[in-house]
Amino acid sequence: MDASLQRAKQPKTALAGPYGHPFHPVMVTVPIGAWVASLVFDVVALASASKEATFAEGAYWLIGVGIVGAVLAAIFGLMDLLVIPRRTKAFTTGLTHMTLNLSVVVLYAINFAVRASQGYDAAGVGTFALSVVSLAALGVSGWLGGKLAYRYGVRVAGEDTQRSGFN
Repeated sequence: MDASLQRAKQPKTALAGPYGHPFHPVMVTVPIGAWVASLVFDVVALASASKEATFAEGAYWLIGVGIVGAVLAAIFGLMDLLVIPRRTKAFTTGLTHMTLNLSVVVLYAINFAVRASQGYDAAGVGTFALSVVSLAALGVSGWLGGKLAYRYGVRVAGEDTQRSGFN
């Protein structure tokens, strides 16, 4: 295996997670889970007049939790991106993944601000639609993240280490 490709599987710093166990994929579960739950809360808030305020406020706070979690996950994702050799398919995929994720965070930050200005305990079709669009973009980005790990092997064990598990 090319030395530069092998380096893409190794952490640049221990902060990125140990060899074969990157922190970024684990940390993204927080924003993904929070944002999916916020959409579910929005559906309940829009469908139930008696519980609208409770679930709309819950969606608001879940979006905030997701934003904080996404920023933390992005730090570790950037550490992983920095070990990928430039001018490769994996690096281009990583840049696209990062750009989509940053766009999703911006969309959710706008969503959070709009909800705050309108009263975070009121459900709205506009903020619901923004959440749906944001989650769709997040799905595409997640697919690219999976491609980085499972197709290109970024920050996972090298082929020799993987092969040893099947001997």
